[in-house]
Amino acid sequence: MQTLPTTDNELAAWLRLSMAPGLRPGALRAMLGAFGLPAAILEQPFSLLAAATDEASARAALAPPAGEFERYLDAVLAWRELPGNAIVTLDDPVYPPALLTIPDPPALLYVKGKLDLLHVKGVAVVGSRSATPQGIEDAERFARALSAAGLAVVSGLALGIDGAAHRGALSGRGGTIAVIGTGADLVYPAAHQPLARQIAAEGAIVSEWPLGTPARAANFPQRNRLIAGLVGGVLIVEAAMRSGSLITARLANEMGRDVFALPGSIHAPLSRGCHRMLKQGAKLVETPEEILEELGFAAPPATKGAEAALWSGVPPRPKAAPGPVARERKHEREHEHEPGPESEPEPALIAGEPEPELAPDAQKLLAALGHAPATLEILAARTDMPDTALQSTLLQLELAGHLTVLPGGRFARVSHG
Repeated sequence: MQTLPTTDNELAAWLRLSMAPGLRPGALRAMLGAFGLPAAILEQPFSLLAAATDEASARAALAPPAGEFERYLDAVLAWRELPGNAIVTLDDPVYPPALLTIPDPPALLYVKGKLDLLHVKGVAVVGSRSATPQGIEDAERFARALSAAGLAVVSGLALGIDGAAHRGALSGRGGTIAVIGTGADLVYPAAHQPLARQIAAEGAIVSEWPLGTPARAANFPQRNRLIAGLVGGVLIVEAAMRSGSLITARLANEMGRDVFALPGSIHAPLSRGCHRMLKQGAKLVETPEEILEELGFAAPPATKGAEAALWSGVPPRPKAAPGPVARERKHEREHEHEPGPESEPEPALIAGEPEPELAPDAQKLLAALGHAPATLEILAARTDMPDTALQSTLLQLELAGHLTVLPGGRFARVSHG
């Protein structure tokens, strides 16, 4: 799939209006509906533009471009020539049809990667930046299953749940789309540089922000409306009560999209946002098949080996030598509590702050356990501890009253209030 050829002058008109301060996407769309292409809008008198929208929008559209505009236009033209890069305007057949159903679609999109993905039916998988180990596993597992069924998994390239969703989706035929809150020439967070390169090569990165736009807190709620607009449903994996993911879910609901949420422990801080959405009408899901059935997609046939874990929820045991993804996740964990643009106050250790007198291995294991029951195999995969040390530490935590053993060989955290 290719974009319509756009001349330099046509692109200049699109850029001028899309970047005009004070001209909202909805108002620009109304002008395009009334007068056609941007070049025609710029030739209209103030009175006709104001009649089609309002006086403030008319003034914004006719205001002369900033002094740096010509230099920026040259930079965009050069960026567009790079392999895999494209500018998709509102009148282009490549423009995502799902975004045309929202009231304020962006006038143009900067896209890196496969344009075909913009027309694939999608599901958003979003959640906390400071996700628990269980949340990371759930996001990867659900995204892998949804992608295997042919759905494009859409997320925001943030740390935590977003990154896990992208990684899971990359292994399936549906692929993944990262909608970012910076310019398409930047990657935020920096820890996701390798992941962003893989998405640009195998999926798609989409931004409505001008090139060079840094990460700003105000940009991310606007980014979230595109995530909601691109998909037929949104899955919330983990979310605090004040979370950008809940904004995405609310916008999706307003747009008539399905909203799904994973339930969790009543003691887990990152279950509270999901439970709030469930109380407000989100659909409780426990397996990927439930989402696929709701959206009219058939689940992929069961396979052997590691792919069978896609439905079981049990991750394969990690190999001794960490590969690039494992190194990236380690780097991600080291930076997961850096200040980010999304206002989501979350605890320093999401799995619950371990008691200070606990040994380092015990703290690590208790944090990996989180607030949901887990088997010995799952804990081994999360911690990569030798079997002897793992079982010894589990016994210490049980004797100290920090965990209990449930039927079926599962371990659960003991709440101390």
